[in-house]
Amino acid sequence: MTVPPGAQWSRRPVLLALAGSALALVVQQLAVPGWNGWSGPAVLAVATLGVAAVVGRHCARLDASAASWRAFAVIAVLLGLGHLVRAVTVVGVNPVTAGPSDLILAATGPVAVLLCVRLMGSTVGRIRVQVALDAVVALVALGVLLQMLVPLTADPAGGPVDPLLTVFYPAVAAVLCALGLVTVGAVSAPRRTAAAWLLLGFASLAATMGAGALAVAHPSPLLDAVATTAYLGMLATATLALAADPGPRAPVDDHGAAVPLSGVVVSYCLSFVVLLLLLGCLAAGRPLVALEAATVAVLMVLTFVRTLVWAADGARLTRHVLRTEAYFRTLVHDTADVTIVLDGQGQVTWTAVAAPEMSAWLPRDLEGRALRDLVHPDDRHELHRAVDRGAERPGTSADRRNPVIRLRGRNGSWRAFESVRTASSAGLPAGDATGAVRGDGLVLHLRDVAGQRSAELELERLAYTDYLTGLPNRARLMAALTDARARAVQGEPASFLLLDLDGFKLVNDVAGHEAGDDLLVQVAARMRAAVRDGDLVARLGGDEFAVLVPGGLEEAVALAERIVADLRTVRPAAEAGGRAAGVVFDVSGSIGVTELDPADEVSDTIRQADVALRAAKSEGKCCVRTAARAIDSAMGRRARLARDLPSALELEQFRMVYQPVVGAEERRILGIESLVRWDHPQLGTVPPDEFISLAEEEGLIVPLQRWVLRRATRDAAAVLAAGWDVMTSVNVSVRHLQAGCLAPDVASALAEAGLPPHKLILEITESVMLDAEDRLQSDLATLEAMGCVLSVDDFGRGYSSLAYLARLPVTILKLDREFLADIESDERGATLVAGVIDLGRRLGMDVVAEGVENLGQLRMLRDMGCRYLQGWLFGRPVDATELSGVLAGFDPGMLDDAPGAELDTGVHTVGRAG
Repeated sequence: MTVPPGAQWSRRPVLLALAGSALALVVQQLAVPGWNGWSGPAVLAVATLGVAAVVGRHCARLDASAASWRAFAVIAVLLGLGHLVRAVTVVGVNPVTAGPSDLILAATGPVAVLLCVRLMGSTVGRIRVQVALDAVVALVALGVLLQMLVPLTADPAGGPVDPLLTVFYPAVAAVLCALGLVTVGAVSAPRRTAAAWLLLGFASLAATMGAGALAVAHPSPLLDAVATTAYLGMLATATLALAADPGPRAPVDDHGAAVPLSGVVVSYCLSFVVLLLLLGCLAAGRPLVALEAATVAVLMVLTFVRTLVWAADGARLTRHVLRTEAYFRTLVHDTADVTIVLDGQGQVTWTAVAAPEMSAWLPRDLEGRALRDLVHPDDRHELHRAVDRGAERPGTSADRRNPVIRLRGRNGSWRAFESVRTASSAGLPAGDATGAVRGDGLVLHLRDVAGQRSAELELERLAYTDYLTGLPNRARLMAALTDARARAVQGEPASFLLLDLDGFKLVNDVAGHEAGDDLLVQVAARMRAAVRDGDLVARLGGDEFAVLVPGGLEEAVALAERIVADLRTVRPAAEAGGRAAGVVFDVSGSIGVTELDPADEVSDTIRQADVALRAAKSEGKCCVRTAARAIDSAMGRRARLARDLPSALELEQFRMVYQPVVGAEERRILGIESLVRWDHPQLGTVPPDEFISLAEEEGLIVPLQRWVLRRATRDAAAVLAAGWDVMTSVNVSVRHLQAGCLAPDVASALAEAGLPPHKLILEITESVMLDAEDRLQSDLATLEAMGCVLSVDDFGRGYSSLAYLARLPVTILKLDREFLADIESDERGATLVAGVIDLGRRLGMDVVAEGVENLGQLRMLRDMGCRYLQGWLFGRPVDATELSGVLAGFDPGMLDDAPGAELDTGVHTVGRAG
């Protein structure tokens, strides 16, 4: 039955109309029973004729194979005419005597039989004995039920009843149910659902006939409601059968001797229902009629025979399955050493091992386990290639190797297998109770190469593998990129990551090439652990690595950020006793990311990733940049900030925030450090490490510093006027000092704000000491003579000159926060911090420790004798309006390791760079 476009059956409107009709009619029959003589037949006639029209119109659009369902349209017309006659004669849906309508209704029985015969005619071959036996069992069981029904239809007054209504109609319904059961077992598998709906329709017809038979002697609105509801249900199931039928020409998949169990289930259920009813009647005192006893005996004999046939079928099918599996295992043993069937989740569902003693497995060792768990971690990408049904096979791919994976045996050893063929498992049985066909999965054929082709595989490995890290090399990566580009043409996205280590040259130069090699091996292991199974990690050479990611740009960027975060903790191993022993190297990774464009060559893709990598390097390293962002963001954003910086100075889009500095001995806040922020109207808050360097390059650092000095001194004067005796520090750019106008600018700001000079601390960086010209020293001396306090900021980050430190008029050293990060666990770092504190004490300088974040750091610094502390433990940077609250709310108890002293909860809203 070929269904042309637009000829699909509209089930939903028909079912909704029938359901609405049933509900409305039941309500009317129970609420206004006086209308039942005409209302019920009229509604059923309209519904039936409407379904006949819809079915006829639907069949007209189908080919000649729809003749079976044209018979259903004829049945619907006859039923509709019969109910129309009953409505005209006002006899109701359950008449007490036969009439003209029954001549029409009785004619539907042969047509229904013809419908079932036509459906069974699509079956190739004869009807199975088992199916016929199930139908006979069901028919006998229904016959027993009919014998129990007949006495209930007798007239209580002893008058005669119409046998057409009480016996013939229920008997015809029972025969149709048995015939429907035969149809379910006889039709082909694609049409079995339609036959099942048809059987349910015959069951609804039997319920209708039963209600009508009971109503002959006991008329009631309730039986009328039951009859009409069952009748409309019969129409609904018949239309569902039509919708579910794919036609006799539907393709049939032959998956072995599948036996439908619906027949035996229905027949057995009917047998048990009959027995239970008879037992109930006997318990209630109803005598057992001889004919009923004989029929039940026949039913039991038939059920016993069916059970024996079922057992014989089970034994035959078991032998067939065992024989087929033995043939199959023999076949796969001759074609591959190991054959593995995987489900859609990668679980092993079936295994054939040619020689368990050689392959180190029994099938039960693999079945039920995830294949990924048995594969060597270094071969996960090879496994992905083997099971990827969309990947090009050898001979058409740029990478012509068969995937080789190592599998772990029972004794824990690894054995190499080559994937020689991968096929879909569609068509294999799913192996569950449903007998469904497996629709998603793979059959993997593996060849044991542990003792074969060893020299060839070794040469292949050397050609495609980096000798140091064991990762795929440039040749393997280029082949994979070519394949990925070909798949991108077909719509499969892919992305490319290019990684370069930051600080690797210093490791090689200082710690030696052995330490550098060890670092590369560590990085390779970290990257291999961070990527997914389908991602390819390769080493291009030197300290350059690459990752090919099957996925979009968003997935690739997320993976790159994970790798960068993980590499922050990698540390090279310096040889004990060597010149680099104890040196802590700052090693990280920068990554450029680009998405593969099918229109670009592989070399273009690598070039774009390299552009993104250079952008990441230029923006501070240890970060991720995409090719688009490298071009648009690095140039566009920087150009935008450079363009907007002059107007930001004019419009005063900057603001100042202040962070407290605590005196450990004084047990109070002694000073505040002023920090500048740029609130860009479109870009939001711009970090100072981005716009300060830009202001220096654009020649705007001096006006920016003048604004900072005026605002900081004004806020400091306000704090002093409020009664708080604190000092205020301001960061000074070396460019401002080199301009020769720092001293006049400071003097002007102090005079304008009315702030005493000794309350102002000017923080300069270590780079001043490397450029300590006489003029710069003179300017610093002038500032000291004015009464300002000079401080060296971020001491230890750059290249300090202790000789210049002794000559410059500096009185405060601010220890860089990086020194404090690991002092609790790093004994050498703690010793270095203690040495700086002692150095400051011997030079007569105060030492301020920046970046104090927890109580452990506080305890160690206090034990080392550090008097001045600054960090998130004591407070985050706040606006000038909040300073009074911070000063008044400071709790000295946190300096005593108070249990309640914890890190400020709001600290994470502020960047570590201040």
